[in-house]
Amino acid sequence: MPKANLLDFDLDGLAAFCERLGEKRFRATQLFRWIHQRGASDFGQMTDLAKSLREKLATTACVTPLSVLSQHESADGTIKWLFDVGDGNAVEAVFIPEDDRGTLCVSSQAGCAVGCRFCSTGHQGFSRNLGTGEIVAQLWHAEHFLRAHLKREQRVISNVVMMGMGEPLQNYAALVPALRVMLDDNAYGLSRRRVTVSTSGVVPMIDRLGADCPVALAVSLHAPIDSLRDDLVPLNRKYPIAELIGACKRYLDHAPRDFITFEYCMLDGVNDQPEHARQLVELVRTHGISCKFNLIPFNPFPASGLLRSPAPRVAAFARVLSEAGLVTTVRKTRGDDIDAACGQLAGDVKDRTRAAERMAQRRTIALHPVRQKADPTPTAQEH
Repeated sequence: MPKANLLDFDLDGLAAFCERLGEKRFRATQLFRWIHQRGASDFGQMTDLAKSLREKLATTACVTPLSVLSQHESADGTIKWLFDVGDGNAVEAVFIPEDDRGTLCVSSQAGCAVGCRFCSTGHQGFSRNLGTGEIVAQLWHAEHFLRAHLKREQRVISNVVMMGMGEPLQNYAALVPALRVMLDDNAYGLSRRRVTVSTSGVVPMIDRLGADCPVALAVSLHAPIDSLRDDLVPLNRKYPIAELIGACKRYLDHAPRDFITFEYCMLDGVNDQPEHARQLVELVRTHGISCKFNLIPFNPFPASGLLRSPAPRVAAFARVLSEAGLVTTVRKTRGDDIDAACGQLAGDVKDRTRAAERMAQRRTIALHPVRQKADPTPTAQEH
């Protein structure tokens, strides 16, 4: 029987595991602290555990981190790790230092099945969900590496954002225990306000998260109307904007913050006109939702066929929102020189969804809609 990786367990799960070994719950708490607060992976180091328990753990359990394929540090202090998750797949995590906080951007899937036009990870396709231990291992490695690297004994990472590779709410079963580890005072002790799940809009799972483990919520909106969002965020065809906003309003009944953050990637000539900003104002006013907007400069990649909005246009867009009384920020780009900025996380993922082919087809149709409609020649897929 394979050994259990203890990074897979939240505290309740670890307590159940210890009970199966004939141990009481307080032993699980001790073990949990050793693993997450002290970064220990060798049971022999855990000196306040009974010798009999350490012997049982040596034969039944392990603390198995992810192998680091590469580590890159940006000129601005951002650090990106590429982790091996087996079978030719890799995921990335990014640490972003600020004066008042340290934020870790964590991945939830190897690749992403949502296929947003402006995201290089989505363009690469989806391989598989990560397990709870693989999500937690990114934080485990980053926190304890940074303490040694920065020569600090106290906690370095104060914020976690589930904004790395993947759609977190499409990996719900692994996500929630991972969030509970992050929040647990016997592990990382993060505030619910400082753990953020970012979603492209999986409406039923937004409702479940509000009931099961409410943390801060960020929604990748990127368009004020369904016709445009259908093209940019294909999930919108299943859960259109009105349904998404409704779920966000319900989430606020449970959320640790009194607003939802709407992420909005600024795409040159696509969604960045003053009219789009006015439509966002109308959307928010119509639905009466408490929110803030985070405008994100697009990080171009060749296959997208998209460009970054010029800074003056982003400023003008922000001004329309701000003058309407909506809290609006423009995200600073970080880690550009190591491809660690928003939308650039791609890793080394096997594309089992033919995403590159589908994205190229969508781009061709967008560029030549009349010719595509008139051309009677069937595609290879239609054959």
